[in-house]
Amino acid sequence: MFTGIIEEVGSVRGADRGRLRIACKKCLRGTNLGDSIAVNGVDLTVTYMDEESLHFSVMPETYRRSNLSGLSPGDAVNLERALTLSSRLSGHLVRGVVEATGKLISLTPEEDAVIARYEAPPEIMRYVVVKGPITIDGVSLTIVSRDDTSLTVSLVEYTQEQTNLTRRKPGDAVNLETDIIARYVEQLLQERERA
Repeated sequence: MFTGIIEEVGSVRGADRGRLRIACKKCLRGTNLGDSIAVNGVDLTVTYMDEESLHFSVMPETYRRSNLSGLSPGDAVNLERALTLSSRLSGHLVRGVVEATGKLISLTPEEDAVIARYEAPPEIMRYVVVKGPITIDGVSLTIVSRDDTSLTVSLVEYTQEQTNLTRRKPGDAVNLETDIIARYVEQLLQERERA
């Protein structure tokens, strides 16, 4: 589990099919082989470490559901280490299970904030509620508005500076994870209707 509060923006050093190497500093400290790290919101297991980077194996299913297949050396990625029992929960509960990808439509300055609008597929939009949580590339955000095909979030200065979200260009793919509670409620109600 994660919080969606990004600890560091790392840099891709290698992105071969099935292998990913990310240069970082903060996330190296205290990390061990086998630990979980969210990379752009995708829960990956550390398979190797050196003095400057973390190495991961990536399954074909992960490539199909996320934007990791489009990574190239030099790309910036959001990193967060998994929660511990003594961690504060500053964002919201994030599983690190990307449900689908969306696309950045626009970034619009609004005083100190940036309004980010993303296109999302119907299977995501059904769980999107105004003032509810969404995770975009691993970042815990609150939905400001929505329509049938897109959602809008407001990026405060800290998020602009500490994540890769404002480095994106319109059309770029982003990883999306909705609130797990909404999914559980939906499934329970469907099962009740079938009973």
